[in-house]
Amino acid sequence: MTVWHCHIAVSLDGRIARADGSFDWLTPYPPQDFGHEAFVADLDAVVMGRATYEVERAMDAWPHAGTSTYVVTSRPLPDPPPLVEARPPDLARLAEELEGSGCRKVGVEGGGQLLRGLIAIGRLDVLEIALIPLILGDGIPLFPSGTRALPLRLARCEPRTGGAVHLVYVRD
Repeated sequence: MTVWHCHIAVSLDGRIARADGSFDWLTPYPPQDFGHEAFVADLDAVVMGRATYEVERAMDAWPHAGTSTYVVTSRPLPDPPPLVEARPPDLARLAEELEGSGCRKVGVEGGGQLLRGLIAIGRLDVLEIALIPLILGDGIPLFPSGTRALPLRLARCEPRTGGAVHLVYVRD
C-alpha cells in the first residue's frame, strides 16, 4: 500500500505562504524541529505543484536529490534537476502509476490546489503540520475553497520551541 504524506508548515490562520509566495515567517522555526529531515529521507517519490517547484528550484541546492520528483504542471520545466519530471494535472493517473511502481511513501509538497486534488481522489493519508503561532492575515491558504471534507484523526501532538505545535493527522 502506498502512503500519501504531506508535511507542511501553516500559520494559525491557515496560510502556507504570504500572498507573494514568500515564507520568511518560518525562519525562526527550523524544519528539523518538526522531523522534516526524517520525513524526506523515507520517501520513495515526491509530488509537488509548479509554484512549490519554482520556490525549491531557486534554492542553493535541490532538496530532493536522489528522489524521483513529479511536478504537476501544464508547462514544460526548463532544465530540471535529475529525476525531476513534469506531469500533466491528471492526479488519478499519476497516483495509479506511482502506486503500480511499488512506491511505499509519496511525499506531497504544496500547495493547496494539489492537496485539494489529492483529497478529491482519496490520496491524502497523513497530514503532518508544523503549526506556527503567527497570524499572517493574508496569503496562500492550505486548503483553498472547494476542498472536499476529509475526516482525520489526531495521531500526535507535540509542543515545540516558540509556541509552535507539531501535529500529525491520519485519515480515518
